[in-house]
Amino acid sequence: MIKLKNVITLFLLMALSVASHAQNNKETMADTMRSNGRIYVVVAVVVTILTGLLLYLWRLDRKMTRLEKEAKS
Repeated sequence: MIKLKNVITLFLLMALSVASHAQNNKETMADTMRSNGRIYVVVAVVVTILTGLLLYLWRLDRKMTRLEKEAKS
């Protein structure tokens, strides 16, 4: 559990570092992609990937719950 907290803390610190560095640019990649209309494709891909991961975790949880119930019986 302590390792997990350390990993999460490290990830958040890295994300903050990247976010603070990205704010120094005058024209960001998002502005360029928004002007080209490609930002919607990026958003659609990210939403699709996250939806797939959430569905996978949900199914995995259901399978594990079923296996735990069978093991107790």
